Amino acid sequence: MPTNDVKLLGAPASQYVNRVQFALNLKSIDYEFIPQNMREKSELLLKSNPVHKNIPVLLHGDKPICDSLVILQYIDEFWFDGPSILPSDPYDRAIARFWAAYIDDKWIPFFKELTTAKDEESKTALVEKILEGVKLFEDVFVKASKGKCFFGGETISFLDIVLGCYLGWLKAWGIQLDVNFLDESKTPALVGWAERFSSDKAIHGIIPETEELFRILQIILSRAADAASK
Repeated sequence: MPTNDVKLLGAPASQYVNRVQFALNLKSIDYEFIPQNMREKSELLLKSNPVHKNIPVLLHGDKPICDSLVILQYIDEFWFDGPSILPSDPYDRAIARFWAAYIDDKWIPFFKELTTAKDEESKTALVEKILEGVKLFEDVFVKASKGKCFFGGETISFLDIVLGCYLGWLKAWGIQLDVNFLDESKTPALVGWAERFSSDKAIHGIIPETEELFRILQIILSRAADAASK
């Protein structure tokens, strides 16, 4: 596929943009990456995603597709001759979508709450909720993988992508809070999965370095503190 047919509007540090990059790489789709500054949104972004005005946006020819989960499904359905992203079995597909929604709608908001938590008691409670989620994902992985390498079996699939895009940020928050969110003594299966996922050729080099994400996290926390003080 020529690069001028597929474009991705995004930012390298966005985990949601990373999801789309993972999927495009898994399908061996060439694409043009068009960086976006979310503090000064481009006309192309506003035109392509007038509802949410956010990234990622996949431009396939003259057709914009928005929202990372929607884009993943579009990529899987349009380029059906590549490796499958969503499970072929309807029940397995429904379960993968259920946990994807849980991750985005129930688990990730705890991190967003951390950016505005004002006292140590609140932070400790949020960290406990995050760790409870990690333990839950350990159980989900053991059941879903059936002893294989990834959530979907032998190859990276939908749920791997949805959770895997947060691995870099999990490390950055771990440094910030002095917490090991992926502890081999508590979640050994998930730790092994994270290592395999991150080293896969379709993933490696996409997730930003932990140091860069930690730097960005400091900016996010500083802006949140400034906003709270006004």
